[in-house]
Formats: sequence, C-alpha cells, structure tokens
Amino acid sequence: MKRREFITLLGGAAAAWPLAARAQQALPTIEFSSSTTASVESQAVTAFVQRLHAVGWIEGRAAAIKVRWADGRSERVAEIVVTFVRQNVDVIACRGTASVLAKRATSVIPIVFAGGDPVGTGLIVSLAQPDGNVSGLSLRHSDLAGKRLELLRDVVPALRRLAILGNAGNPVTLRDMREVEVAAWAPGLTVVAVQIWRVEDIAAGFEALKARADMFRA
Repeated sequence: MKRREFITLLGGAAAAWPLAARAQQALPTIEFSSSTTASVESQAVTAFVQRLHAVGWIEGRAAAIKVRWADGRSERVAEIVVTFVRQNVDVIACRGTASVLAKRATSVIPIVFAGGDPVGTGLIVSLAQPDGNVSGLSLRHSDLAGKRLELLRDVVPALRRLAILGNAGNPVTLRDMREVEVAAWAPGLTVVAVQIWRVEDIAAGFEALKARADMFRA
C-alpha cells in the first residue's frame, strides 16, 4: 500500500471511530432492577425483554438493557439506584423498594415501577393522576387482608395464632403486615410478626416461629 493511500485510510478510520462511538453511546439505556435474585425474577425479566423486542427495542440496536439484582439485601438496593442516577440512564424500571428509592434520588429520569402500593409509599399522589417522573403498574392488595384471613380460617378452623414473615426493607410489605395485624383483631387472632432483613435470616425466622403459631404467612 502506498504511503498516501495509508494516510487516507488512517484518516478515514479516525474520523469514523468517533461517529461509531457516539452512535453506540446514543443508545437509550434501560436499567431494570429488583430487590430479589436472578433465579427468582428470571421469568419476569425474560418477559420484560421479550416485550421490548416486540415493540422494536432490540438490545444492542435500539437500546442498551442492563439488569441488576440486590440479592435480598436492602442496602444493595440503595447502591443500585445511586449507580443508575449517576450514570444518567434514560429509564429506570424497578420493583418494590427500588421504586421508592429511585423517586427520592431523581426527579428527572423516568421511573417505571411494577407492583406494590405507589400511593401508600409516596411514589405518586393518586392512581388517577400520577405526577412527576413516575408511572407503572400497581398490584395493591393489602386492603384484602381481611378476606385472606377469612380464607385462612376456612382452611384452618382452629386458627388462633398467625405468624407473618416480611421483608423489613420493603415499605409495601410493612404496610401489608400492619393491615393484617389490624384485620386479625376483629376475629381475636394473635399475630406474631417477624421482620426479615437478610435472605439468610429466613430459615432462622421459620425455626423461631415453629412453636409460636398455627399458620405462617410470608
């Protein structure tokens, strides 16, 4: 190759590289996070990615999709959210506690949540008029606490003591536990509530409650 041709080729490559880099960086970044583990949420993530593909958001072409897990550690959820905000991602898709923390961390980056109690946890003002940078799907069901207790008593007529295990780092779970305790007062049930902070504490929590309840709810 002649020297002039080499210089021309090199110059063309140098000019093209920044354009390619900019094109790659320009891909919208969608961050998905969950407070649980990859094994627990694998089906949900697969469905999430498949739906994105169905509407044309192909990973590596139309968007960059990143998934992060907290593995049941509440402190890890906060770390993930802070990382998302610092990276200035385009959309944060999350569940549970991560949604609340994301709302506190940014009022600019769009947040799409799935499940939980968005009104009770302060994510939105009302379901009819969600405000700010938050939108999503609510699976609010803690107001059915009384009905669930009724079903439990049909299954276990002798039910007198109910044990509840819940994630202490999830505000939705804590609200749910409180509503179960209130609903249990009318039929005269005794509720033993145990808050779990780490995945490693679940087995120990069950062991500690074996002799203290007739039925478990987690």
